[in-house]
Amino acid sequence: MRLRHIEVFNAVMLTGSVSAAARLINVTQPAVSRTLQHAELQLGFALFQRSKGRLLPTSEALTLYPHIEKLFSQLDSVQQLAKNLKITGSPKELRVLSVPALSFEVLPHAIKLFRVRNPDIGITIKALHSPQILAALLQQDADVGFLFSPGVHAALTQEHLADGRMVCIAPHGMLPSRVVKRGSIRLAELAQGVHMPVIGLDAQDPVGRVLSQALRDSGADGGSTPAGLKFDIVVQTYHSALALAHHGLGLALVDSYTAASADLSRVDILNLEPMLPVPVKALAHAGTPGSVQVRAFIRCFEQALRVMQVQ
Repeated sequence: MRLRHIEVFNAVMLTGSVSAAARLINVTQPAVSRTLQHAELQLGFALFQRSKGRLLPTSEALTLYPHIEKLFSQLDSVQQLAKNLKITGSPKELRVLSVPALSFEVLPHAIKLFRVRNPDIGITIKALHSPQILAALLQQDADVGFLFSPGVHAALTQEHLADGRMVCIAPHGMLPSRVVKRGSIRLAELAQGVHMPVIGLDAQDPVGRVLSQALRDSGADGGSTPAGLKFDIVVQTYHSALALAHHGLGLALVDSYTAASADLSRVDILNLEPMLPVPVKALAHAGTPGSVQVRAFIRCFEQALRVMQVQ
């Protein structure tokens, strides 16, 4: 199928008639009919059945359509990228992406620092998951993204800003007082003795993968201990785990930046042993030189991370 065939086919699938398809793509009805007939002739099978002025898709058309939808989605991405290339470098707006875990405490502090010297720069913020941040940066739909341990991509630059660590958020009274006073808890301890409810992270998440690997290495995943560490609840966002811990539903294993939002009147924070680092990276598109404002914001974000580590 040629691109023109695909455009007409998509329009008919969306509207259900030749006349409506013609209006949608701004051509004449005869042009739509001719293009559709030519497409069917080339393909060797019918795409639509005519019934009472409507065009009903054949089974072949229904099989083709999901692939056509995907193609148009990719075309939309190309158009958005072209638009972004046109506006890139605007000195009055900063487009910032962050994983949710960094958007509750670190990001607001970074913006506060940035505002002191750049009060006239508009800032657009989106809290997204890591794959969405990577996709947006590749499409140049943002100026900078902050996330944990991203995958390397040739079209993106990355700068290591800091290392957080994994911690355990424990509702008051859930852990023995001697463990709370010690200020740390080992993964193996969570898998032994009386069962305690543990809230885990999605293993597809970067931090979740670090935790899963540590569990395998320590044998706390059940591979070498009788009980093994089993998650009663698995969440996708770290603040969801924190919220569940606040309500006494289990021990939350999260990053130290999420832990900065913890209500210490309701929970205790313990370091998780062995120490599991949580690297924080700043990513940008390699083909677009970072503006002065972008570099300044990265430095403010780095400073905010240091403040969180001290706290």
